[in-house]
Amino acid sequence: MNQKNSLGLNKCFLDTDNPFELFEKWFEEAKKKEINDPNALALGTANKEGKPSVRMVLLKDFDKNGFVFYTNLNSQKGNELKENPYATMCFHWKSLLRQIRIVGTLTQVDKKTADDYYNTRAYESRIGAWASKQSSILESRDELLKNIDNFKKKYADRENVPRPDYWSGWNLKPSSIEFWLDGENRIHERLKYTLNEKKKLD
Repeated sequence: MNQKNSLGLNKCFLDTDNPFELFEKWFEEAKKKEINDPNALALGTANKEGKPSVRMVLLKDFDKNGFVFYTNLNSQKGNELKENPYATMCFHWKSLLRQIRIVGTLTQVDKKTADDYYNTRAYESRIGAWASKQSSILESRDELLKNIDNFKKKYADRENVPRPDYWSGWNLKPSSIEFWLDGENRIHERLKYTLNEKKKLD
């Protein structure tokens, strides 16, 4: 028989009023069990007309202020977020039979935060941020490879590759976080935290 928490849910939901504590616990378990990219998430955005789109991105940081990923600001998602800052994230860890959905508002991280993360990236990844015109149409793959070669010549010093102004991070500040656990006979368990009037999740 499964052990339950005080809400009558599986004990994996813990007994906590802090959704970030629960997220951290589940995320650490996912790191041990997911074979590839436990930090992968589906990011849903919409343009100013409300037309939705979704793609996979990688979570790079999180704390009580939100969940952070990085991208080209001129990509489709970047342009959509400039028009409509509301977005949703969905983590699905098949190995754990768990899912987390996060809804909130995205804002750009500050320049120092973006610089600090950018400088941890491998040289080739930093060059790629310069060379890739994400979501733009290429005449051929050779065009991209040529851009990479050109920027490698321009920034030959591997320790000194500045961050492009059009490459930065977005932070999703949640208005709700829902934790989901697969159940037998499709009787799933959910725990949802929502933003209250005091501007904290409970």
